Parts: sequence; structure tokens; C-alpha cells
Amino acid sequence: MQSIFNFIVRPKHGRSTSEKDLGGKKLLLNTEVQNHNYTSRLGVVTNTPLAFDSEIKPGDEVILHHNVFRRFRDIRGKEKNSKAYYKEDAFFVQPDQIYAYKRNTEWQALDGYCFIKPIKAKETFDMHKEQPSIGIIKYASDSFETGALVGFKPGMEYEFNIEGQRLYRVPTNQITIKYEYQGDEEEYNPSSTQGC
Repeated sequence: MQSIFNFIVRPKHGRSTSEKDLGGKKLLLNTEVQNHNYTSRLGVVTNTPLAFDSEIKPGDEVILHHNVFRRFRDIRGKEKNSKAYYKEDAFFVQPDQIYAYKRNTEWQALDGYCFIKPIKAKETFDMHKEQPSIGIIKYASDSFETGALVGFKPGMEYEFNIEGQRLYRVPTNQITIKYEYQGDEEEYNPSSTQGC
């Protein structure tokens, strides 16, 4: 089956990231259905849209919006699926809900987005562990180079955990400056980071 305008995607490791396997035993991290932080954002494309060609192909892993696989409770408390739901292993995903894809072990951000790695705060007595609104581009669309040190507008970052790295998805039009490296920048990746 193919959709005219949407991708069809299945969750890679289930719809939720609220369980963690520890030595053969499962640890439950979250019991709330409403919490979008424990919704999986990693899927595998099974079909592409008929209406247009895409650089994303069937079999590619994709980073998605948190509402694609999400379950929630309506105003009556009844548990429901997102509007993307088709059946348990198939979801209709609009093109603007996909931010990056992985093919042959390499992630590539789609046009309009970059994934930025935060850097450690330089001040010894700074309450924040990382410098705000600045980081190193890890995955970029064609308009930016990977590895560049950039600044972006405050509040424009959205946190993702990709392969054990905490990254911010930032729209490329919200990147305001490219810095020169000073040589003392250090990536910040807390030990609590988990995958998508």
C-alpha cells in the first residue's frame, strides 16, 4: 500500500521508550501516557508517497516528530492514538514531520533542519552545564557544514537523543551566527542520554 502524500513508517523499537533493559530485566522509566518525552521518535520507512519523489527511500531509518507514535488521553480520559495511526505497525507521516534519515550508517538532516550538539559551559561557577544557544553541527542539511560552531535563537532548539547523543534539532533559518573555534570547546553529553 502507498499513500498519495504521506510516508508510511513503522516504529523501529516500539512506540514508547519508557522501558529499559537492564541485564535481562525491564526497568519502567515512565507510567504516563501523556508524556511525549517517552514517545519513540525513531521509525523505518516502509513506503514513500506517490505524489512526489523523495530522497528518503523504503528501508531508511527516520527521526520523526514526537506526535507520530504517541498515545494520549482525550478529555474523557479515554486512551487514543495519534492522527497518524493506521494500524499497529503502520503510521501515515507527513513530509514535514520527518527531520533526518539514515542510510548506510550515516544520518542526513533534511533541508530546513540541523542537529546541533551542545557544548560545555566554560565558566567554573556557571549553574548551567552547557552554553545556551550555541553548539556544534552534527547532522546538517546542504546549507551548513558538519562540525561548524554556530549560535541560534533562544528557544528554537528541540531535544532529541540520537544513538546515545543528546542533540538539538534547530531550523536552519534560526541559526544566527557561525563562530570561529577557540580551541577550548567541548561537547556536552550527559551520561543519562538514551536513544530515540
